[in-house]
Parts: sequence; structure tokens; C-alpha cells
Amino acid sequence: MRCIPEEPEFGEGQLAEKAAWESLKRTLPDDVVLAHSVQIRDGRSEYEIDLLVLWPGVGIAAIEVKGGQVSIAEGQWYQSDRTHKRKIQSPVAQSQSSLHALKNWLENQLGSRLSSRFVYMVSLPYTDVPDNWAMAGCPRSLILDQIDSRTPAELVRRAIENEGGGAAPLAPAFLDRIVRKLSGDLDAAVGPASNPQEDEDVQDHLTERQAVLLQATRSLPRIRFTGGAGSGKTWLAVEKARLLSKQGKRVGLFCYNKGLGQYLRDRVSTWRQAKPVFTGEFHEYVRGLGVPDGSGQDYFDVEMPRMLKELAAGMEPSERLDAVVVDEAQDFAPLWWDALLACTKDPAGGEVYAFMDDHQDVYRRWNGTTADFAFGPTATFAPIHIDENLRNTRKIAETFKGFAGEHFTPRGSTGLPVRMVECTSDEALDVAGDCVDALIAEGWANNQIALLTTKNRHPVHLDFFERGATEEYWREFHAGEAEFYGHVLGFKGLERSVVVLCVNGFKDMERAAEQLYVGLSRARSLLVVVGDSELLAEAGGRELKVALSRMQAWKPVLHAE
Repeated sequence: MRCIPEEPEFGEGQLAEKAAWESLKRTLPDDVVLAHSVQIRDGRSEYEIDLLVLWPGVGIAAIEVKGGQVSIAEGQWYQSDRTHKRKIQSPVAQSQSSLHALKNWLENQLGSRLSSRFVYMVSLPYTDVPDNWAMAGCPRSLILDQIDSRTPAELVRRAIENEGGGAAPLAPAFLDRIVRKLSGDLDAAVGPASNPQEDEDVQDHLTERQAVLLQATRSLPRIRFTGGAGSGKTWLAVEKARLLSKQGKRVGLFCYNKGLGQYLRDRVSTWRQAKPVFTGEFHEYVRGLGVPDGSGQDYFDVEMPRMLKELAAGMEPSERLDAVVVDEAQDFAPLWWDALLACTKDPAGGEVYAFMDDHQDVYRRWNGTTADFAFGPTATFAPIHIDENLRNTRKIAETFKGFAGEHFTPRGSTGLPVRMVECTSDEALDVAGDCVDALIAEGWANNQIALLTTKNRHPVHLDFFERGATEEYWREFHAGEAEFYGHVLGFKGLERSVVVLCVNGFKDMERAAEQLYVGLSRARSLLVVVGDSELLAEAGGRELKVALSRMQAWKPVLHAE
């Protein structure tokens, strides 16, 4: 059994705690962790748990110990020794408060809600309590009296399972995370990974260093920044919009899909100073100017930009844009560019900054015209290449390196092995759901995880889609309060610490490689690939096949509720 500390020192006034400790240590299983005198600070309040039991596969028990003879009269608790009797605070209330403080502290420290079962108890090693005793708020099963304290293990188990809060057994991996926090080991990694938070902090730092590119190119009015997934293009696009806005310019910050549009708006909303006059999807900008809404591909590709261009001809100078910044620019239809530039003060020579990945044209609606650097709408822009991958660990980046071009260079830390869960395409949705549950049981916070499909939507995603609740759907994602269920096509430009890529087939094998490129590159710390490896190799080619062979075979282990 692991004890924290390994050999506690009990003072003269702690004989009852020593007796309870020895009984628990003697009767609990070897895989249980037993801690003494756990100090907790919750806000400005301080608490102490006399004995803490962390039982893998069962749950958590916080035990308050009271020595001497303990009695209750008219709701008041008393403690007696050989010389006198004194009033004491309710040990039940003490235990309850200490446990809630521990729960709050752990949730803050670990970034995840505590779903494991937990119970508060009281140990009275020198007091007899009748079996039929009961008190409001405290059933007899939460009390360990003199007789119970001789063999307390099974009683503690029953109390956790029958009286405790929480819904799930304590997962061993989550127990390990708790123990590292309680013991304060400075030389041990905290978390389910080598240290994913540190890896992601390094990734953020490397991304911010890309600002040198903006300074070095500040005198160029029209630039296309071209780079692979994870090269920091979105960060650069937002930063460019910020710098231009600070100069007093009327800036438009644009993208194509709703999820990325909401992300950009959230970033801009935190600025205290000048902001772009518009941030979000191009279609919303057009509607906001008064262009009638419509539907169908011909409307979006042809009619909408035509009407915008006609409207732009009558715009006042004060309504026009000084500068345009476009993220994921390869997704813009060719006619959008002319129409958008018609809304600027200088359509022929004004400031335009396009951030794009020519290998990530997953929508394939315009046959890659925007990314045509010989004749496309950005062909005359000054090219700046961003070759370094900064968002992903190297293990993750290696899986999609074959899609990203010959100059793609991973710069992140090594990171965790990529996991491969082998199953058929028909099974993939169910298996991917099991993976999410298993990852949460390991200790990953649910809001760190995204499950992305390649064909049919996950049922959670489908429910939002069928209800037409798109705005609510993306608000929930950006609120970051739960796991996210989406499709690779809608997740461009976005990321999560952990991505479960559910390869449940492809509607069009010609687009499969680009969908895989997006899906494989969204995870920052841990990537889990679920599906048929033969289908993946067929869709992704030789380099992905090699990458698959390096992945760690994994089978999600679910713990019974």
C-alpha cells in the first residue's frame, strides 16, 4: 500500500488518528492510497482531512477522526477524556466541508470535474455507537465506531458505493494524477501525458515568435502567407488585423467557416483598443451590407459576389475598408475576391493579406483556383512561406507530414505516441465514443477533447444540425465546457489538446486525403485515430501507411459505473 507520508508522525494528541490509520493500513487492499493530515486551502479558508482513502475502482473517502468518548446532546457534539467534557464542532460537518474543499481544489488543479464517487466519514475509535443510531444528515453507515474501526475496509467501501456523491469508480490513472498533486512531487510529470500543458505553452511561445514575419514584411501591401497546418497562420492573421487596426485603419478580418469565424470574434472581443470594423465569415459581411440572402451553390459562388460588387460601386468612402485580412484564404471562391476588393478604398493596390494552405483545399468547390499561384486571385501577391509546424507535437506532425509539402518542418516537442484503434468504418462512431470516455477516465478534462468524423456526423453533432442550432453549437465549442463533436470539414483553423479522429468512411475518396490532413493536424498534445487502417492507407497514401505502422495500438478500457 502507498502511504502519504510513508511513515506519518503522530503526536501525543493524535493517538486516535494513529489507531484509525493502523486499522485502515492493515485491512485495505494493497492498491489503495492512504494519506494522513491532508491540508487543503479553498479560497481563503483552510481545511484538514485527518485520513484520506483513494481506492482505485471504488472511490474517495475523507475521514475525520475524534478520540476519547464522543457524545451528542440536542444536536451538540461533545468530546470527553478522563478529566473533562467539552463542546466540539460536528465532526460530520468538518468531514463534509473538508471533502468539498478537496473536491474544489482538485477540479481547479486538474482542470476536470471530479466524477469519481466520494464520501465523507467519521471515525470514533474509542466510542461505541448503536447499530440503530441515526442523525439528520448522517446515516449510521458514515460512522466507524470502536468495533467498526477494527476492520474498517469493507465499511469504507460500502459507504463510498452507497452513500457517496459522484457517479463513477475512481480510475487508476486519475488516482495517479491526484496523488502527484497531494504529494507535491516536483520531479514527477503531472497529468496524463509527459507534460502536455508545458508542450502547449512552448507551442504558443513559438507561434508568437512568428510576429517577426509581420514586422519584416510591414512595407508590403499585398502578401500571401502560405504554410502547412499548425504553422501559426491564424495567429498571424489576427495579429496582423490588430496591428492594422491600431494604425487607425478600417480593417476587415474574414474567413469562410462558422467555427473559425466565432473563434476570430472571440479573439477580437478581448481587445481594449481599436478593433476591425468586421470580423467573421465573408457571407455574414455581405448580408450585413444589405445583399439579399439566398441558397444554393450558384448563389454563393456567382450571384452573391455579383450583387456585392454592384452594391460596392455606390459605397461612400467612409464605409470602405482600408485593409483586408483573410484566414484560410484558399477556401474563398474566385469571384469573392473581386467583390471583396471592390469594398476597399483602393481595389487595385490596397492592403490585402491572405493566410492560406494550398494543400488544405478540402471544400474543392473551385478546383483550387484561389491557391493557383500562377493565375489565381492571389497570384500577384508577394509570397511568404511559413514552413515550420508549431502547433503539434512531433509525433502528431509526423502523421500528416506527407500531406503538408516537402518544406514542412516540425518544431514542437516529441510528445505522446499517436494511438491507433483498429475497427471497421461501421464500428468507428461507437468505438470513438468509447475512446472519449476512456480518455476522461485517464484524467483528460472533457473540454480538452474533440471527436471529429470524416463521413456521417456524430449523433450529438447531428442533433444540433437537425435543429438548425448552428449558433448554439459553436457557442458551446468556444465556451470550452465539454467535449466537442464535429466533422473535419467544419474544424478547419481550430484545435483541441486531444483529438479523436473517427474515420467512419468517406463520401468522396478523391477528397479523402485532404480531409485526413485536416483531421490529423487538429490535436496539440494527443491524437487518437479510430478506423480501418487499410482504408486509411488507401486514402492517405504511402507516407500515411508508414505513419500508421509507428502508431501505438490502443484499446479503450471502460470502467464500470
